[in-house]
Amino acid sequence: MPGVRFTPAQKKDIARMLMDAGVHQIEAGFAAVSDDEKRAIKEVVSLGGDADILSLARAKKEDIDAALSCDIDMILIFIATSDLHIEKKLRKSREEVLEAAISAIEYARAHGVMVGFSTEDTTRSDRDFLRQIYTAADAAGADRIGITDTVGCATPESIADLVKFVRSFSKNRLSVHLHNDFGLALANALSAVRAGANAVSTTVCGFGERAGNVPLEQFVMAMKFQYGIDLGIRTEKLTPLARKVCEYAGVEMMPTQPWVGKNAFAHESGIHVAAILTDPSTYEFLPPETVGNARRIVIGKHSGRSLISAKLAQRGMSASPEKLDAILKSVKRLGEKKGAVSEDEFWDMVEKVLRKETD
Repeated sequence: MPGVRFTPAQKKDIARMLMDAGVHQIEAGFAAVSDDEKRAIKEVVSLGGDADILSLARAKKEDIDAALSCDIDMILIFIATSDLHIEKKLRKSREEVLEAAISAIEYARAHGVMVGFSTEDTTRSDRDFLRQIYTAADAAGADRIGITDTVGCATPESIADLVKFVRSFSKNRLSVHLHNDFGLALANALSAVRAGANAVSTTVCGFGERAGNVPLEQFVMAMKFQYGIDLGIRTEKLTPLARKVCEYAGVEMMPTQPWVGKNAFAHESGIHVAAILTDPSTYEFLPPETVGNARRIVIGKHSGRSLISAKLAQRGMSASPEKLDAILKSVKRLGEKKGAVSEDEFWDMVEKVLRKETD
């Protein structure tokens, strides 16, 4: 994510939380970037645990050596395959790209680690060349091949078609790495899985380049509760994990972030709150505890009499209908001016209204 840097200690702590949540593989960094990055990856590796630890690497011997020095479980080798990237970025030919990919996979495999191979800008690559390079990657010993929607231009339909195309000639494990430029990353991930992908690259809160990637928490919840596929993730760990990552990143989480945002289970509308107080499932598909979040009842201009009565009852208090209306009127007036009304402000209003009753 642009502008975000995690220290080795922070990466280690995040990795520990990911492991505790049951995440299967952790891409700990890009070892060739710097010595600091290598230290961070080694810190993550030192945790042990069941999760496979990965490092990114370009299809270059020096990148692979940097990753190997960190004692990781898997190297994720990538190289661009679209003609745009090959010509403008790599300044190579297709033949040179193919040769580099095969050499890199064989070199990494010779050192006894698992190898993932991904094509960059897959969704804008020529399919004949994709067939050629994936077939070569399988033959060279790649343990997994990957599709990358580098600029987030895929649709659920096009990504499914691409997955089926790769599946037509490769039985290898197939992953997808998707960007969110059109806001379709999650939908594309779900479509890819239904079409035959075995793995999806996700990030906490969708953090990533530009508009980000597939949010871990949203993908896990959709798979489990919409498609009935339990990935083995302890969902109650998702909110604490997301908030810790945001804290370390120095980024304020969007209040409306699905499942893990502070407003994901917040209610203010009088109609909604009245129903929630009777049965939370009226306006919540799942209870907040499912993801380690908490319900919030917000006091403001949209509040209704039911909330006022309920809050008074929590303190063993009651009020006449006239006094309830007076309290509600005060709440709405302040809510119009400032938005949410704090607990202290609410109880000050209650005290003033009820005091008039005894004066």
